[in-house]
Parts: sequence; C-alpha cells; structure tokens
Amino acid sequence: MAKTSHDLVLEAKSQIREVDPGAAQALIAAGAVVLDVREPMEFAAGHLPGALNIPRGMLEFRFAATPELTQTARPIVVYCKTSGRAALATVALQQMGVDTAVSLAGGFDAWAEAGLQIDQPAPVDFE
Repeated sequence: MAKTSHDLVLEAKSQIREVDPGAAQALIAAGAVVLDVREPMEFAAGHLPGALNIPRGMLEFRFAATPELTQTARPIVVYCKTSGRAALATVALQQMGVDTAVSLAGGFDAWAEAGLQIDQPAPVDFE
C-alpha cells in the first residue's frame, strides 16, 4: 500500500528530535542556525529572526553551497508552518551527516502563538 504524505511525516517525526518554541529559542540564543524550509512567499510574510530560507524541495541541492549548514557541529533549528516539511527536512539533514538538526514542534505557527519575536517586512507605502 502506498504511503501518504501524512504517513511520511509521522515516520520522519519518529526519527528526529522535536523541540518546543522555548527550547528552540534557547538553542538559537546559543548560536544555532535557523533554517526556514517554507516557500519564499511564506518566508517574506514573516519569519524567525536571522533565519535562512531554503525551501524544502531545494534543501539537498543547496546544502553543500550553504556554509552555515555544513558546519555539522553547529545546531540547526529547522521549521516550516506547522512542522511537517521541517520533519522531512530534518531527516534529510541527518542523512547528509548533520546530527545536530532539530525540528521546531508546531513550526512557525507555534512560535508565533508563543508570542516570540518574528521578523516581518515593513508594509509598502505607496503614498
């Protein structure tokens, strides 16, 4: 029987470490890389401070060209909107030798709901 995307995410989550927003904030304060695997339009609407944006579909291809990701001793906090893509991306990072990658449980939505800082672009003033 074929697996659904939900099945793949559940399988990925069983293979990774997820951290809540408070633990992610502590990792970031200690120097972790913040990796946003959402699409560029999602990222542009608001993201965690200092986040790198590499969409999930491009991660494996851009990995080697991104020095922040290849410093395998440095923790990486991976997130998306709610945590499915981040779980899949975290598994991919582990397969590429990054044992320090963790996924933000609940994703960007959980971070925002916790009232933590978000970088948002300034509204465009056409006047």
